[in-house]
Amino acid sequence: MPEAKKLIKAAVPESLIPHPSPVNLQSTRLAVHANGVSSSCWVFLASGSCVHKLHISLEDLLDARGKESLLIPEPAKVLESSSLSHAPHRSEIQSITLAGTEDTCILGSVDTYGQLVVSKLNESFGDVEGVTYSVSPVDAGIGEGSWAGLSFKPSQLLVAAVARSLCWSIDIYNQDIHLCTLHTLWNPNSITFLDQPIHGQSSLLAVAEGSQMNEGNGGCVQGVSVSIGNMLYSVSVSSSGYIAVGGADRSVTVYDPRRWSVVSRCVNCSKYEITGLAFSSVNPNYIYVQGVDYEVLSGDWKESKKAFSFRGDSNSLGFSKCSSRDLFAGWCDSGNVFVADVS
Repeated sequence: MPEAKKLIKAAVPESLIPHPSPVNLQSTRLAVHANGVSSSCWVFLASGSCVHKLHISLEDLLDARGKESLLIPEPAKVLESSSLSHAPHRSEIQSITLAGTEDTCILGSVDTYGQLVVSKLNESFGDVEGVTYSVSPVDAGIGEGSWAGLSFKPSQLLVAAVARSLCWSIDIYNQDIHLCTLHTLWNPNSITFLDQPIHGQSSLLAVAEGSQMNEGNGGCVQGVSVSIGNMLYSVSVSSSGYIAVGGADRSVTVYDPRRWSVVSRCVNCSKYEITGLAFSSVNPNYIYVQGVDYEVLSGDWKESKKAFSFRGDSNSLGFSKCSSRDLFAGWCDSGNVFVADVS
């Protein structure tokens, strides 16, 4: 069972982000990275049209718990903070994503009209090595701006998917080349590529749209209504191939895409709507769940058993988990960043 080692709280300098720009309900404007068993981590935050970075220390911190396995945060030191020279967008950034290995990472961002900018981070993760590529949507961003999501294909990082909520569309790119546009039946609220091929098909994309979850590559291959009348806000894929979705019904539903059947359903596991999900890298039978308020909890989705939880100090502006280890971060409206390290 994953055990929480520490929970830290670090304040974002007001000189860096004096007033965070408003976020969507399922905010995806935070990304976190750490090297192996490093004693520090890098947290990337997007506000307005810029991306900012915090280098936070994880040393000399103890695990403090309250009632019902509630983690108590310890204050931590911000070693460095700066704004990246990542090419600024013309409108507000809606999503940022890190992809790659522990030593080599790319940073992708997409704004409210669907413009995608991808940059390579330098070896120290202190800044970017210039813009790798930038691409505008095929419709030139015509229409009303809205939430936009981004996902890189794990086995081929040059391939990216950009979802635009009010446009009801998903654009697939290979670097700056537009491959195709998928038109959804509902507003897409979350997207992620599947790591493993299903039924001989690769490049499959899991999409939470409206109250249903769909899976496809050039069109809808499979689809299921998860909770009729309740919006879905987050989708996550485990290393073993399972897909989890959550949303307004405050429940987590886990599917096996090979059989397209429900393998588990954790009912009312969150106090409010679920806007963030991430499977554990230590044990894929565990999942991290973020509510729309300020609470993040971990539990065994097979047995619907809670392991631990922690709370921020105000409404959430973003939630993200490191791809290589169980280290995740949350950004609160108060200007504080909470980072949990789990072994």
